[in-house]
Amino acid sequence: MASLLSSVRVGLRAGCRTMSTATTTQPATWTHNSLRTGVIARKKGMTAMWDEWGVRIPVTVLQMEQCQVVQVLNEETHGYTALQIGSTDRTPKNVTKPMLGHFERAGVEPKRKLFEFTVTKDAVLPVGTELVASHFVPGQFVDCSAPTMGKGFQGAMKRHGFGGQPASHGTSVTHRSLGSTGQRKDPGKVFKGKKMAGRMGGEQSTVQNLKVMKIDNALNLIYVKGCVPGVDDQFVKVRDAIKKRGNKIAPTDLLPLPFPTIAPETVKAMPRELVAKTGGADPYVMSE
Repeated sequence: MASLLSSVRVGLRAGCRTMSTATTTQPATWTHNSLRTGVIARKKGMTAMWDEWGVRIPVTVLQMEQCQVVQVLNEETHGYTALQIGSTDRTPKNVTKPMLGHFERAGVEPKRKLFEFTVTKDAVLPVGTELVASHFVPGQFVDCSAPTMGKGFQGAMKRHGFGGQPASHGTSVTHRSLGSTGQRKDPGKVFKGKKMAGRMGGEQSTVQNLKVMKIDNALNLIYVKGCVPGVDDQFVKVRDAIKKRGNKIAPTDLLPLPFPTIAPETVKAMPRELVAKTGGADPYVMSE
């Protein structure tokens, strides 16, 4: 953990992502008010898992690729405390000169996607710190944010779930039409925000309180229970569940969470796969 809080300087060259340990500080202590950084992962699709009772659990597979801290934003210069996280290396020839200078000052490879995550002061990480899947623990809850799938121009029934017109005698070629949109002479207009046909999807969406079911340390995979917005290979922001703060974020035997993130030497000593405990009684046994 101490090595993660050391000063970092990574050369801008292929394969160079090692952290310098010139100076070392004491690791911070996780509290119920601490807010860790999130990570950037890529949605790889959906599959299923089975618990010890044989219950099928649908899961979404998220993979982290070269996820690093690119910039630290503090209150003195920006008015708030946050970390800029980058993911997925890209070739320098496809990056603009201003962004090349930004990455060069940080000492990291150019990244394909950048996001900011608000953190508390005790959760600040040095520039260049690499984040891995074991930043999360199986059994905790996370929030996943990404643009939804674009559906194009759609009608009111598909876009807003309207019931449509009566599918009976007297209705002619208007079964899926919107129907009335305004009133009479007073007010004599259609109010702004009326649910009508239009562009559907492609908007930022967040699914909250998804349970982390499994972690693969070898492939940097995060298996979360349920569905995640976006198409396959979409960049997804994953962070600790905001509505389950404190000891509700994970089972008590898993607290405290790795803070401010997990140490590289700890990951090397861990098994490849970590699976969340389900526990409880057998759901297939009928009670008397």
